[in-house]
Amino acid sequence: MPSKRTYHLITLGCAKNTVDSDSMAALLARGGLAPARSPARADVIVVNTCGFIDAARGESIETLRTLAAAKRAGQLLIAAGCLTQRSGADLVREIPGLDAVLGTRRWMDILSVVERLRPGAGAPPLVHLPAAVSVGTDERDVLRAAVRGASAYLKIADGCRRPCAFCAIPAIKGTLVSRPKARILEEAKILQEAGVRELVLLAQDTTAYGSDLGQPDGLPGLLEGIASAAPRIDWIRILYAYPGAVSGRLIDAMASLPQVLPYLDIPLQHAHPDVLRRMKRPADVDWVRRTVANMRARLPGLAVRTAFITGFPGESCEEFEALPAFLREMRFDRVGCFLYSCEEGTASAALPDDVPPALKQERRDRLMELQQGISLEINRAWIGKRMDVLVEGHQKGLTVGRSYRDAPEVDGVVLLEGDAPPGAMVRARITGALPYDLTGVLEDEKTAGGKLRPSKGRASKG
Repeated sequence: MPSKRTYHLITLGCAKNTVDSDSMAALLARGGLAPARSPARADVIVVNTCGFIDAARGESIETLRTLAAAKRAGQLLIAAGCLTQRSGADLVREIPGLDAVLGTRRWMDILSVVERLRPGAGAPPLVHLPAAVSVGTDERDVLRAAVRGASAYLKIADGCRRPCAFCAIPAIKGTLVSRPKARILEEAKILQEAGVRELVLLAQDTTAYGSDLGQPDGLPGLLEGIASAAPRIDWIRILYAYPGAVSGRLIDAMASLPQVLPYLDIPLQHAHPDVLRRMKRPADVDWVRRTVANMRARLPGLAVRTAFITGFPGESCEEFEALPAFLREMRFDRVGCFLYSCEEGTASAALPDDVPPALKQERRDRLMELQQGISLEINRAWIGKRMDVLVEGHQKGLTVGRSYRDAPEVDGVVLLEGDAPPGAMVRARITGALPYDLTGVLEDEKTAGGKLRPSKGRASKG
């Protein structure tokens, strides 16, 4: 009996790409292909690329070139994802040995692309970049989630309708397409039955969910639906909220639904109104102050994550100084900071990239050094308190997990003395603090069995 054809899938970029990769893997398996452990063993290699900024494009191109150079006879190399949507046929010319490119808007066509390719046939590379945006309405009935241990990323929408001057996502992904609520709830049930304890809701802008379906402010209703449909999911985490779009209804839902974590991820990008206007972002910084204060009052222990850009065109010394002042005032739990990258096709590409690279880096370093001290102070306040921790792994008497304050892959961890099984929800007493991580001890053996239901992850006194 002939052996199955095999595939190997490499994912670059963000968690949203991870979900697309897992969906493509499900379709390939449905088509009879088996996963291979390495590219060398695969008949078909698929690279789900990232093309968001210069550094990501460089990594994607280097990965493809390396794989193309190492191809053996009969192997197929397919580039999928964001870079292909941006570069299209140019990528084929740039990387000899590439057999096909598949745009991010049509990931669901991966199997048909593979079936149209014939190894060694000498056919020109296949460029599959349909212009139509049909993500969300033509998904081949696959789970739009990526399960990682006891956590799962669940896509609720794709594309973006925001006009941010620096961002190429609308050009890459197309406009917002929300997924049907009924399908999302069905998938939440499936993930619950699979033993998932944390759902991380993903979209380019989760707070825009439903606006294209005639459901403005649709996220609160979706949260209520998930909480009802999958009551055994312990944690529901929201990523990528948009400034100005965190509504009173959303805050009410976060406060009233025990499963929804008191965690706000809201990339602000800057703190000076003039820079925000040039960025074509919401410029009402006082809205941020009011909203965060309201949420902290309504959601005790609220953890806030945000991100900023340094060196946006025209950023003066005075405008930059608004950022460290804002950090000291707001005392965010988590902060990411990125250097401005001039992206072809964006509105800001028409502006002079007039902040020198060294100054962009200097400003970023200054912000991150300041934030490191703030984060350490906030973490030290947890010493002596107890919190729920979702276990990700353990080895030789040390358990690694995350609290409600820690989104997978982007935030810190909690390091605990003792052994607890992966997937358990344990009670821990915090005994130490680092700038980004906490240390502690397991409370007792009973809590290591994963039976404890968290109370929104909030702390209790020791």
